[in-house]
Amino acid sequence: MIRSLRRLYAGETPIDYPQWWRRTVLISAVLVVASIASFFVRGLNLGIDFEGGTSYEVRSAGTSVAEAREIVSSVGLEDARIQIVDEEILRIRSDISDPDQTSEIRDFLNTELGQVETFEQVGPTWGSEVTSKAIRALVIFFAVVAIYITIRLEWKMALGALLAVSHDILISIGIYSMFQLEITPATIIAFLTIMGYSLYDTIVVYDKVREIVGRLGATDRYRYAELMNLALNRVTMRSINTSITSAIPVISLLLIGSLLLGAATLQEFAVALLVGIIVGSYSSLFIASSLVSILKTREPRWREIEKKILRKDSDANSTRSIDPKDVVQLDPRSSDRTSGPARGKPTQVQRSAGGAPPRPRKKRRR
Repeated sequence: MIRSLRRLYAGETPIDYPQWWRRTVLISAVLVVASIASFFVRGLNLGIDFEGGTSYEVRSAGTSVAEAREIVSSVGLEDARIQIVDEEILRIRSDISDPDQTSEIRDFLNTELGQVETFEQVGPTWGSEVTSKAIRALVIFFAVVAIYITIRLEWKMALGALLAVSHDILISIGIYSMFQLEITPATIIAFLTIMGYSLYDTIVVYDKVREIVGRLGATDRYRYAELMNLALNRVTMRSINTSITSAIPVISLLLIGSLLLGAATLQEFAVALLVGIIVGSYSSLFIASSLVSILKTREPRWREIEKKILRKDSDANSTRSIDPKDVVQLDPRSSDRTSGPARGKPTQVQRSAGGAPPRPRKKRRR
């Protein structure tokens, strides 16, 4: 295990990613279908900012949800959403927007249930406007990202990145739907952060594979999937380290801010970020890379290379390892060490790094 981690950290290709692509795509398809099914069956627990209505947070220690519902049903809140925020706070949400009726309900809760700590009222027009702006921001985000990746890399990679981000959003929304977590404007901000994080990880993978294809693709000795496999192993530890360092403050925010301090807004934000970090790291290593590899393998050039490889070796259907001599070519420092100039002369790397040439040795007097 330790040896495998060391090889993984050194980028020596201990993981055969193409072997896992079919399984991971199947797992992702199941999760996406489950998320869509949950969305239509259970729906989303949209916050008051999206649906409109009133929200009361009542301090009532020891009161259960069933007891609270029995109390508020006498004032027309039979269909209200009631949840326990912490041990003493009950959150009661309804779609009532009439100011006189909401004022009567507030007085009733103060008398019969407990002290109303927080009261919030949002009109339905405001909620629909927030929803439309969130959808508009999402569409603009996708369009800008598609244009940028197409110009910076190529359209196949732009398509793979957008499908991977869509995969992340669908699964994240599906988790919110399954567990009926409330979606608030803070959650939307977290979703946008998730998309940026996932794209960053995906572009790192794409940029590395473009570099490797540029150096080794001209040899016509390797399939595109094999070059993608090498690129993934080169960035795996970077992706894992980035995910861990990003998840640590989010977990701290979730545990300390939400569970210990009882800040519900922090919970809504932190859960979305944590889910996005995990799903985004997974999709960049497995989903985005597999989609691009499938598209690139269908190009005439890579089909000819695959036919040439199969003509030379009929058993070369599995993912082959890259020749160590070719791997050395990817690291200029290694090539300088192995095939540098004669001793005593400064190398090009030393000159570019600002290093002074070594002094000639003085001859000893006899």
